[in-house]
Amino acid sequence: MTSPQACSASPQTTSRRDFIRASGGALAAVGLAGSASSLWAAPVEDSFSLPSLPYAYDALAPVIDAQTMMIHHTKHHQGYINNLNAVVSQESSLAGKSLVELLKHLDSIPAAVRTAVRNNGGGHANHMLFWQVMQAPREAGKPSGKLGEAIASKFGSFANFKEQFTKAAMGQFGSGWAWLVVGDGGLEVVATANQDNPISTGKTPILGIDVWEHAYYLNYQNRRADYVDAWWKVVNWEQVAMFMQKAAS
Repeated sequence: MTSPQACSASPQTTSRRDFIRASGGALAAVGLAGSASSLWAAPVEDSFSLPSLPYAYDALAPVIDAQTMMIHHTKHHQGYINNLNAVVSQESSLAGKSLVELLKHLDSIPAAVRTAVRNNGGGHANHMLFWQVMQAPREAGKPSGKLGEAIASKFGSFANFKEQFTKAAMGQFGSGWAWLVVGDGGLEVVATANQDNPISTGKTPILGIDVWEHAYYLNYQNRRADYVDAWWKVVNWEQVAMFMQKAAS
């Protein structure tokens, strides 16, 4: 599998142990979904299914319009699920496995279906997180509390983090994602191609932006920079904080 491309390294060298200490229990009080990987950990008895959005299709407007959200959710995300279910139904060794099991152990999947699982399992997992880390637009939103402190410690400031993350999103050639992940060195910004997910390389994503054109083309056409700039207004930092806390525990 192609490894995520690490972006410019931070001058900080916060270790995972230091990161865990910095991101401790204060975040546990946030009453939101658990770890990002827990979204994908449930065993599958019959087939994977499309999760409901935690908001209406028009909730993110004008940053992301209702039509884009509806098409993205019911057509693109559903398409990955349909394709993944078709593969799993044909390959008995995959039956009952969760997304985490599939994506963490791609090398153990039969070669004939590995690419299909990587692409479609990744597409399902990526979108499950993407829907969760957005909310109705807020002006000048930024993280606070332990998440804000961890970002400032690792990247020097929120502004530096935002610049590095935006660079990853803009620098992804063609389709892909930019991520904030928890790795062995604490927080990192990485980019992945297509529907690859950082969990396949041992990193836990806590924030991700979809830079496939279907995520923004109706409103922004080829203006990815405008989409990325506007997207910061819909980031659900409380959810990202919960994902960070769980990843560090």
